[in-house]
Amino acid sequence: MRHACLLALLAALAIALVPQAGAREQRGTRSVAANRLEISQLAQRIAVHRVEARRWQRVMRPSRTLYSTTSGRIRSVSSGRRVLRIWRLRALAARRQAHNPPHKHAWLCIHSFEGSWRDPNAPYYGGLQMDLEFQTTYARDLLRRKGTAEHWTPLEQMWVAERAYRTRGFWPWPNTARYCGLL
Repeated sequence: MRHACLLALLAALAIALVPQAGAREQRGTRSVAANRLEISQLAQRIAVHRVEARRWQRVMRPSRTLYSTTSGRIRSVSSGRRVLRIWRLRALAARRQAHNPPHKHAWLCIHSFEGSWRDPNAPYYGGLQMDLEFQTTYARDLLRRKGTAEHWTPLEQMWVAERAYRTRGFWPWPNTARYCGLL
């Protein structure tokens, strides 16, 4: 009888302990799945910031940020958060730089004497009155993707003008540049 009671007690303890071990294992599985989900969400957010940074860099045409070790190699939530922070800062810096072209006030002054940013009238298009040869020379990719300059944003038009400025100065706009005191 004594052995039977001891055996029954051990059986009851074993039955009580087995669900707890299973629950511990299940909690571990949930945390692994939760980590995978969070890593996946971080990778998606990183991709959004990376695309934004690259979009602004494409408009400005500086050297592009390298891919480096990012979302494809994230192995932990903490490294994912670190990479997300890096790309968020890169996107912010690219956006800030893109919104402030070096000669922004000059382009706005030239624009004030030229046409509307959406001016579709040939042979000069957009707010800085760029002809097709000018657009082909300095913005072939934009011309291919979006059409002529009236379809570009004002910032895109200013950055294209900035590319021309690097080699030609304000001479493509001789009269309006004189009105603005740039020549």
